[in-house]
Amino acid sequence: MTTTDQRTLTTSTGATPAATPAAAPGAMPEAAPGLAPAGAPADERGPDPAPEAPAAEPAPASSQQKLLDQLGGTRGMVCTAIPVAAFVAANAAVTLPIAIGVALTLAAAITVWRTMQGERFATAVGGLVGVATAGGVAAWTGSAGDFFLIGIWASFAGALVLLGSLLARRPLTGVLWNVSHGNTHPWRGDRPSLLAHDIATGTLTVLLAARFGVQQWLYLTDATGWLAVAKIGMGTPLLAPALLVVFWSFRRSTKRLVR
Repeated sequence: MTTTDQRTLTTSTGATPAATPAAAPGAMPEAAPGLAPAGAPADERGPDPAPEAPAAEPAPASSQQKLLDQLGGTRGMVCTAIPVAAFVAANAAVTLPIAIGVALTLAAAITVWRTMQGERFATAVGGLVGVATAGGVAAWTGSAGDFFLIGIWASFAGALVLLGSLLARRPLTGVLWNVSHGNTHPWRGDRPSLLAHDIATGTLTVLLAARFGVQQWLYLTDATGWLAVAKIGMGTPLLAPALLVVFWSFRRSTKRLVR
């Protein structure tokens, strides 16, 4: 705008236009409100933005949950119980061979389904092997109660072995712990470790002896239905807590003896 134009504008409006100050040579441009000028030292720029909090890690599974998973989990317990319950129900309505066939068919179908769900084959097929073996014994003897015979006497044999190890002052859980650690630790000379394995082995002995006593009594009274209930109820639901005691004895020995 020329000087003449400025004078004309002043005359017509009565206001004097404000002069725009020129920036000094080498001066830094003004920063927006609340921001430090560009190039300012780090300590004048304000605090750095807070780092994002790391994503929370999922809580580790408890020892009991890990153990339950290794035993097949809740689903494994249910899948094991179904063929047994089906055998007892079918035996009350049809002949023994058909009842065995019903239990085997269900066990095979459950095995295929569990394998398709991604379970390990060894875990999934265990129920089928057990049902096939029990069914074979029942078919051979012609007695429905003999479907449970192998499990009953397996409990007796296990309790006998465990009791023998306690009486020999070599509790079986301690022997197994020492073998798993190279068989090089004097665990029997460490009284707290020996006591822990006495407790763990004794817990398993009581469990297996109770299984044998209850199920053998039901077998002798020919209470096949209650025998099935006892087999399911005294299986994994009682074995899992007992194995937690075993794991405790293993950890106690490891902390005391492994350096």
